[in-house]
Amino acid sequence: MYAIKVRSTGHHPLFNAIRTLMFGAVLGLSATSYANTTDSVNHYEISAGQLGQALSSFALQSGIALSFDPALTQGLTSSGLTGSYTTAQGFAQLLKGTNLQLLKRTDGSWTLEKVTTAPQPQVRDMGQLKPIDVNASGTANRDPNVAQLPVITVNAEDENSYTVKNTSTATKLNLSLRETPQSVSVITRQQIEDLGLTTLNDAVLKTIGLSMQKTGAERYSFYARGFDIDAIMYDGLPTSLASAKDALSSANLAMYERIEIVRGANGLVQGSGNPSAAINLVRKKPTTEFQSSIGLSAGSWDNYHTELDVSGSLAQNGKIRGRAVATYEDADSFQDKVNREHSLFYATVEADVTDSTTVTVSYTHHNENNNVAWGGGLPTAVDGSDLHLSRSTSFLTDWDHWDKEMDTVSLELDHHFANDWKLRISGSKNWAKFDYLGGYPGRLASNLSTLSYRVSGGIYDDTQNSFDVYLNGPFQLFNRTHELVFGYSYQDDDFNSHGSGTTAVATITDPSSFDTSSWVKPTVNFYDFIDNRDMTQHGVYTTARFSILDQLKFISGVRLNWYDYQYVYNWKGSISNTQSKETAYPTFYSGIIYDLNQQHSIYASYTDIFQPQSSRDASGQLLESIKGKNYEIGIKGEYFDGALNASMAIFHIDQDNRAKEVSDPTACSTYPSSTCYEAAGLVQSKGFEVEINGEITPNWQVAAGYSYIDAKYKKDSDNSNIGKLFDTDIPKHQVKVSTMYHLPNALYRWRVGGNFSYQSGVYNEGTTSGQKWKIEQGGYSVFNLTTGYRASEKLDLQFALNNIFDKTYYQTIGQNISSWPTIFYGAPRNFMATLKYNF
Repeated sequence: MYAIKVRSTGHHPLFNAIRTLMFGAVLGLSATSYANTTDSVNHYEISAGQLGQALSSFALQSGIALSFDPALTQGLTSSGLTGSYTTAQGFAQLLKGTNLQLLKRTDGSWTLEKVTTAPQPQVRDMGQLKPIDVNASGTANRDPNVAQLPVITVNAEDENSYTVKNTSTATKLNLSLRETPQSVSVITRQQIEDLGLTTLNDAVLKTIGLSMQKTGAERYSFYARGFDIDAIMYDGLPTSLASAKDALSSANLAMYERIEIVRGANGLVQGSGNPSAAINLVRKKPTTEFQSSIGLSAGSWDNYHTELDVSGSLAQNGKIRGRAVATYEDADSFQDKVNREHSLFYATVEADVTDSTTVTVSYTHHNENNNVAWGGGLPTAVDGSDLHLSRSTSFLTDWDHWDKEMDTVSLELDHHFANDWKLRISGSKNWAKFDYLGGYPGRLASNLSTLSYRVSGGIYDDTQNSFDVYLNGPFQLFNRTHELVFGYSYQDDDFNSHGSGTTAVATITDPSSFDTSSWVKPTVNFYDFIDNRDMTQHGVYTTARFSILDQLKFISGVRLNWYDYQYVYNWKGSISNTQSKETAYPTFYSGIIYDLNQQHSIYASYTDIFQPQSSRDASGQLLESIKGKNYEIGIKGEYFDGALNASMAIFHIDQDNRAKEVSDPTACSTYPSSTCYEAAGLVQSKGFEVEINGEITPNWQVAAGYSYIDAKYKKDSDNSNIGKLFDTDIPKHQVKVSTMYHLPNALYRWRVGGNFSYQSGVYNEGTTSGQKWKIEQGGYSVFNLTTGYRASEKLDLQFALNNIFDKTYYQTIGQNISSWPTIFYGAPRNFMATLKYNF
């Protein structure tokens, strides 16, 4: 028999739970309960197909408990269900023409029974059959006092949800958000579609606690908790951004199921890096059942986007499955002359080699053609003040370009042993090529009065390999069941580039009036510099989750790291060598979680990460690695059987051992040719994050949060920095809210939603050649609206209006007034219309 308990049907104290999590902050959410009677009318969209699957979908959408023997529905199909029905009416429609009748038990749950004739479905009571509670991974939460039934597997990620049941990014343990003792956010597939997100850059801007800065029209840096994010993970395998950020294509979200973000230090799974965040993109997997869709979008400034997604079995027995995703985008911009042409092809094949072994092979190809290189940014006045240039202003020429091509091959093997242990082997290889020629409006520090268009070009080539293998499973200790992970990871990055210095091709006397067509393309030497960097790191790690008590869990992990970095830079024949190295450097993970009740847990955790340095001490030895230490406490809530998650985290980060110039350079072995350093610098970041994600009601999804970050110098070579902000152009305060509501009853085909973001003011200031300057952007808010209409079971229409109040603001401000102006306007009011058809 099958048994499924999809959701508790009673009233939940949501208001009290949120009040507890916010420590008294009023969010204004009233208590909500799910429909739990057969008289309530709900709207259903259930596709035609196997009867058992249709009944399970109906149970999930109606919020009732259902159990039945799978043999009853074997070989039976359903024409589906579209419209508004009571529970009894819906069952009657689905069971029409079968020899099955509906039975309601005394506890309010439902089951099926076969009859000799095929009467109209009817309701009658019977004895209690306790259902099995099913979690997102399809594992039954078993009660030892009740006879167990086989379980219908319910994949939470198939639901139209703004949250997930389980993630493994933080520890490689498959844990719920509540069971993970760190601050975790997830951007689900439904959020990606509702918000119209196409790249990782878009997702970062919608994620609480994360921010993005542009250093070019197609150059991006991500930040969390005051620090730069210097690696991105793809299905758990890290890719370094330290050298190859410009060469790598920004992730196209069409090929991903979700994005998992774990904030803080994540050395256990990443190896080296900053104590910022781990961003893990989870690829789409093939499906057994055939499905396909095409999406067509058109928006402001000739923005056109096409997306095709096809998936299904490649063998009759379903043991070989495949999926392919392809996209093409051609878009202009609110800035004059800016255009991008991007394409993606992703293909993956998954094969069940045996009943317990699955192998997955994937290939991805990205291609980007951008007619903008370093530029796109706007200059300021010499004192940093705003020149009040039009948002359409750009300094692009007809010969600027910034083109990329990237190929990735990945392989995964999953094997399940008879004792519930699992082996996972995964690896990927990434080739990226990039060439550019173009300029930006800049000044020389020696001549601040002259603004000129400064041009350079180059060619980059980057190859990265990443490999990971681990075992995890349960073990018994002191009559309790615990879980263990141990594994090995390897990563290398071979980066090579060469290019020119900068050349001034034109003087800009009036930034508001100029003609780039008269600027002549220069002949540059693509071998002014030669840059070769090689990084290799590998490590062994282990993590254990101990069940101390039923309500108390402790997670402990350690990783030993080996790291080697070689950097050779040749500038017109002048060669410099830099290296960093670590041997068996340990990083640690520890966390404790205590369940206050069935819905709430409190936790405390310590995590760290390291970053090797190239600076040397007085004796000529490499400095000890920078260490990022993240201390965190928090409370988490899980409601409606995990359909809604909420959390609050308070964090404290110390990034110490930063290179600090010694006070007496005569003590340096390299004196007087150069100085030396000591590992004594310290940056401290403090703050908190509040977040709620998921289902308020079956028709209403919400993702909302607030973050506060205060990162300051505590020790530094420049004593004037002590007590100052570490990075003044990272906002201290952020509020981000996204929501979608499906209208009821006669308007059931419609949905309305939107998103709102606020960030506090940012600035940069300094003195260049005696000229004091300050560049700033005050706090601002942006509002976006979305409406959708489901014309039929196969056709869906969506319209988005972004920046509805046409707010003028700088999304990124300049780093200085001379060599690198990177002021970028945020997009004005714009629209995007999308049509999606499911075959």
